[in-house]
Amino acid sequence: MLKKDFLWGASTSAYQVEGAYNEDGKGLSVQDIKTPHPGTPNFNVCSDHYHHYKEDVKLFAEMGLKAYRFSIAWTRILPEGTGRINQKGIDFYNDLIDECIKYDIEPIITMYHFDLPLALDKIGGWTNSKTVDAFVEFAEILFKSYGTKVKYWLTINEQNMMIIHGNVIGTTTKETSHLLYQSNHYMLLAQAKVFKLCHDLLPSAKIGPAPNISEIYPATSKPEDNLASLYINAVRNWLYLDAAVWGTYNPIALDFIHKKGFSLDIKEGDMEIMKAGKPDFIAFNYYSTTTVEAYQKKTGEMKGDQQIAVAEEGFYQGTGNDNLPYTEFGWQIDPLGFKTTLMDIYARYHLPLMVTENGLGANDKIEADGSINDDYRIAYLKSHIESMEDAIACGVEVLGYCPWSAIDLISTHQGFEKRYGFIYINRDNESLKDMSRMKKKSFYWYKKVIVSNGVVLD
Repeated sequence: MLKKDFLWGASTSAYQVEGAYNEDGKGLSVQDIKTPHPGTPNFNVCSDHYHHYKEDVKLFAEMGLKAYRFSIAWTRILPEGTGRINQKGIDFYNDLIDECIKYDIEPIITMYHFDLPLALDKIGGWTNSKTVDAFVEFAEILFKSYGTKVKYWLTINEQNMMIIHGNVIGTTTKETSHLLYQSNHYMLLAQAKVFKLCHDLLPSAKIGPAPNISEIYPATSKPEDNLASLYINAVRNWLYLDAAVWGTYNPIALDFIHKKGFSLDIKEGDMEIMKAGKPDFIAFNYYSTTTVEAYQKKTGEMKGDQQIAVAEEGFYQGTGNDNLPYTEFGWQIDPLGFKTTLMDIYARYHLPLMVTENGLGANDKIEADGSINDDYRIAYLKSHIESMEDAIACGVEVLGYCPWSAIDLISTHQGFEKRYGFIYINRDNESLKDMSRMKKKSFYWYKKVIVSNGVVLD
């Protein structure tokens, strides 16, 4: 049985859902100017949550959400990434937070979700230590503006994906690839400083990181495959969480960084800063597990945003797992791997966990009667909730479950062709249509799950 205050929620991110990319004083981010994938729209309008937030939050309340995890667009608050504050941006998020609180929905804020200010990108982005100071400045504004209303804070969404797959999600370029792990170091420093700042300014608040964590399977019992899984586990998962929780660099990840020849300059005092910042919990996103074998100089492809092929010469090679089914967009489905991931993280760090993304992207269709029968999404979420409840029964402390996504939004590769939401947005990749909101079958199912506190899953 889950605790009565379990946070049943759902998630979005600003750049994928808000739209209004240049309204009310908002500055440009790297997402606003990037070239979309062929056949997909840009992020100018998205789901137009900026203009529909009251309607959307009312629907969230009807669904019974206890929490709404969303991100704040850095450039809506600081159009140039630092310096001048945009009061209209401050006001918008105040209004959104107040709307959530009106319906007893706990706001869970992500500070940075892939949308680095363009002005900071022009000076090198996270390869420039000045971005560390800019992020701390941004965080302080958020804490002082919303700290009396917001209890749960997330620093950086999927920092590991920005390092491993930054060229895919639009956060790194080939020109800066040799500085990936220096960028990562600066992000870790910024995060540690923000952990400490949060505790100094908001003693009753809780703050944590939000990486994408994937349990790693060796393809076979060969020792070489097991070693490959050890390396990718360190590079993909533990590098980020060891630093966030313990303020130390994972030694296997460091070995990888040095052998690959990446630049990494750790200044005197940096590790003390990292040790001084402590998270209260660990948030993480989970979609599937990863299977690897020893590197064999072959090419393979797993389709998907964060689930694309992984390979590092001399270390590991991603491969499919014949024991797991696939979604229509090529993501493998592994609910038991979700339980394993929850248990693995908790056993390693002994901190409460919060699931901040988990979901199934699909090409949802409106039936002739207006219904949207996404039984495949219900089956996916049901199996993962069951696995989460099994992990909790084993002693894992989980604060909440916030699937991706509350409403349909733009996906990285397929735009509105691949939908995740409980609520359908009536638009597609070619046309905005009327942007009306429509409840899917999963909307009513999730409402029953929440009302029963996870007891009723059918």
